[in-house]
Amino acid sequence: MKDYVIITDSTVDLPLDIIEKINIGIIPMAFDMENKTYTHYPDEREMTSHEFYERLKNGDTSVTTQINYFTYRECFEKLLKEGKDILYIAFSSGLSGTYNNSQLVIQDLKEEYPERKIISVDSLSASVGEGLLVYNAAMKKEEGLAIEELVKWIEEHRNNTCHWFTVEDLHHLKRGGRISSVEAIIGTTLKIKPVLSVDYEGKLVNVSKVRGEKKSLEKLLDKMLEDGMNLKDQTIIIGHADSLERAEYLANIIREKELVKDIIISTIGPIIGTHTGQGMIGLTFMGNKNLK
Repeated sequence: MKDYVIITDSTVDLPLDIIEKINIGIIPMAFDMENKTYTHYPDEREMTSHEFYERLKNGDTSVTTQINYFTYRECFEKLLKEGKDILYIAFSSGLSGTYNNSQLVIQDLKEEYPERKIISVDSLSASVGEGLLVYNAAMKKEEGLAIEELVKWIEEHRNNTCHWFTVEDLHHLKRGGRISSVEAIIGTTLKIKPVLSVDYEGKLVNVSKVRGEKKSLEKLLDKMLEDGMNLKDQTIIIGHADSLERAEYLANIIREKELVKDIIISTIGPIIGTHTGQGMIGLTFMGNKNLK
């Protein structure tokens, strides 16, 4: 079997130690904050997630940018010159144009390196949902799946990746057009928390609303219990936007009940955090996607 490398984006929101353990490559993504551009790397060398969320809290604004042609080309061509095939698992096409941008680069590189395989697959996932899909794909690669077999596995299982999120600060959902100004004001006043997911087209959807922080976390747990498949054999991911205490609270409930095999707790980075703000909690697991 030819050697190949799994590549993904920094939207994957996996901890650095996990990225190194499963041996995947990360293409960094950029964001602009107060007229300065920063690149988000897994080691947070330019700005830590904590600093990012503190600046958001203090009124700074952030805007994300897509991965451009030249960034893709630099990353992919280096590996192709080393004689490696590439499987790129992209951030959801329902949320970003990065997948489509990658296709343009791949088309050119296939002509220049006809002896190499380079495949881009749409994760239809975001943040720790994308992270869980990539993590499981890396496990399948370790089991010996060839690149074409792994592409087929991803396409068959990407819609079994269940993402459930709740946010603390409604301002950023309002800014992104996910909720109206009136909904944001009422929600903030009454402490109503939206519960969001990612649909079959990889788009963010507002599924329900609950009142209070505790109820919002209970809703995430309820969805895992309702929709999860073979939970005892699963590694799940809990992501948090600079809200480790709440993530640990949810993880401890799951651990005490011995519901899953393992839990990865991860920080939501600035790319996703731009659109959710501080305080988001995400729970991702493999199951039957049920957007109710």
